[in-house]
Amino acid sequence: MSRIPNEALVVLETVIYLPMVLSILERDCKAFEQGTFKLKRPYIDLVHKAMKQVQSELNAAHQYLQKNRLKIMRGNRDELFSEYIFVYNNTEEHRRYSNIRLRNRVEELLTIYLTQVQFKKEKDV
Repeated sequence: MSRIPNEALVVLETVIYLPMVLSILERDCKAFEQGTFKLKRPYIDLVHKAMKQVQSELNAAHQYLQKNRLKIMRGNRDELFSEYIFVYNNTEEHRRYSNIRLRNRVEELLTIYLTQVQFKKEKDV
């Protein structure tokens, strides 16, 4: 049984997923910049706004970890699973995540962030 509170687990998992989201958004932004799109700016702006939102939430998550003296470290990784080590109250908890689950969750988060950015933009107009 986990000794880590559920609230902390959510934040710890956020610190796993959001850097992956940022990495993908950065790569996509480069693809838009180098692509043969006629009008690149709308795509690039959309990605930049999503990156800004992700970075803001990632910073908040890191502050939470620091405030609550939580740590996360990457453990072993193979073709099927990635291991993360959560440190809470000087105890380590090892958790393994399916790489497929990680990929699917990152894809969900990308959809959420890009949709939020677009929705906020439409709302402001």
